[in-house]
Amino acid sequence: MKSSYRSQGFTLIELVIVIAIIGILAAVAIPNYINISGNAQIAATNAIAGALSAANASNYAARNLSNTFGVAVANCTDVASTLQGGLPTGYTITAATIAVGASVSCTLTGPSSSTAVFTATGIT
Repeated sequence: MKSSYRSQGFTLIELVIVIAIIGILAAVAIPNYINISGNAQIAATNAIAGALSAANASNYAARNLSNTFGVAVANCTDVASTLQGGLPTGYTITAATIAVGASVSCTLTGPSSSTAVFTATGIT
């Protein structure tokens, strides 16, 4: 006598194990995904602050060659005009006066109140 038993589907224990694994993965992954948006915003604000520092250094070097190059920087807010395309929407720079030849730390505020610091050098 031959048995013609054919397995169809999964056993209950297999289904319970798969559901438990999915539950553990969800418990670990969901908190990480919640923080991704905030971390991305902080990273974007830091990147723009870095771009402002680099644009300021380039502007300072060009302006030292000739006052027909670049723009004058007498305030932290003036550094925004050194960026190609200007400061992105949703970002603001805290105003602070900069003396000619002096370097100061300026604050950039982005969406969700993320902040970063960049360096600005005054030049006429």
